[in-house]
Amino acid sequence: MQFSGTILILEDDPHSREHLETIFSFLGLTCQVGEVSDCLSYLDSSPQLDICLVGALGSSAEIAVTDLMAKYPACAFITTAAVKLNGKLPSNCIGTLPPNLNYDDIITLLHYCQSFKSMQKFTRRANDKSTQLLKLLVGKGEAITQVRRLIEQVAGTDANVLILGESGTGKEVVARAIHELSKRSKKAFVPVNCGAIPGELLESELFGHEKGAFTGAFAAREGRFELAQGGTLFLDEIGDMPLAMQVKLLRVLQERQFERVGSNKVIKADVRIIAATHQNLEQMVAAKTFREDLYYRLNVFPIETPPLRSRTDDIPLLIQELVNRHSGEQHASIRFTQRAMLTLMQNEWHGNVRELSNLIERLLILHPNEVIDVPELPPKYRGEDKAPSELDERTALLDAFSVEDAASDSPAADFDDSAPIVLPDLPVIEGEEDLARAFTPDLATGGVNLKDLVSNVEITMIKQALAQCDGVVAKACEILGLRRTTLVEKMKKYGISAQDKEM
Repeated sequence: MQFSGTILILEDDPHSREHLETIFSFLGLTCQVGEVSDCLSYLDSSPQLDICLVGALGSSAEIAVTDLMAKYPACAFITTAAVKLNGKLPSNCIGTLPPNLNYDDIITLLHYCQSFKSMQKFTRRANDKSTQLLKLLVGKGEAITQVRRLIEQVAGTDANVLILGESGTGKEVVARAIHELSKRSKKAFVPVNCGAIPGELLESELFGHEKGAFTGAFAAREGRFELAQGGTLFLDEIGDMPLAMQVKLLRVLQERQFERVGSNKVIKADVRIIAATHQNLEQMVAAKTFREDLYYRLNVFPIETPPLRSRTDDIPLLIQELVNRHSGEQHASIRFTQRAMLTLMQNEWHGNVRELSNLIERLLILHPNEVIDVPELPPKYRGEDKAPSELDERTALLDAFSVEDAASDSPAADFDDSAPIVLPDLPVIEGEEDLARAFTPDLATGGVNLKDLVSNVEITMIKQALAQCDGVVAKACEILGLRRTTLVEKMKKYGISAQDKEM
């Protein structure tokens, strides 16, 4: 996993500083290090800094870390275990590195930082509420990036917006984001689900009624158009609106005025309309179940929300965001093994982000403060009945190079990806003849443990490559034909260091 950007390391201890620099440089970040006082000066001169890692500041810098975070709200902050944080933390405090550094934990925190930075340009003009809403639009894929771009373009206008997409893709979130980024944000955002209100009551719901206008109208009542005056009216599931109401809505959109049911008093409608539907309105127009003139009146600026299955690469970021959001409600947290994450990425997600959110909330209740592996997922999400795919192959490879510790009865041992592999004593492979013999074992003499065999071959080849390159990992990657991240992960699994070159 490679990242880009600049990280400033505030750490008083030289040894820890060098260790952190090595880790984050390997992950692709440009590191700025030095004495704490010099680094603080750099922070003042570089407002566009991506990440600031705060460790033990020592006596060389008397500064409150929370004050530092508040002073630079556009910078994402990570702390080490040496930093004690109390009270309410700023939104740019992403998290804390554990005392025993773990690759998955570091990658998770960097993804959070990446998500935080990607949302900065969309929240500079918005308030705190808008920031929370836009968090659900997290993702790096082209589809969700295009949605965010369209929101930014249309938010400052009064154009009608039609949001299209499957159920659960976040159409109301998009509508609220448009409202919060618009000049109408100080006024009300009023949602109406056109499919949840009976047709005979929808007119009164939208336009209001006078006392005695119909049976049961015991008092005058404002409609949603009046409640949304100066703000935004969100017409959800507009495709379910009866034809009779479509005519009346079209008149209001054309004339910008309406009357309450049972009244002749004209009321001006200073309202922005945002509509949404999961149905194909063009097909409904062709079938004469939706008015063509209303369709074109609403479809001034269409935005299509992508289904979750078309943005698989965004699922890890979405899971991180949803865990963060639900953990406050459930007073617990969870994290996922790589195998579980890959399995979830294979799911079809017919309920889209809403279904994913429900799953995260369920797992927080069932397995609070635990590590979620494939067995902890509900049967529906384990992917046991699916045909093999590229993600299945990647999961199989993870299984192939993860040997369970037979001496441990702890369930956690089954999915601890950070634990190095412990191999039995196997024959040493010193040359081509040994290598050929290793791959052509005599199965008739009692068989062979293929997993141990492949692991032994990998260990031998890695050590030989390191010995040939004097411990330089980058050169060993070229000899083995591996990416650097892949080789380092294998070295971590097998407990091999760059200086471990003896055969």
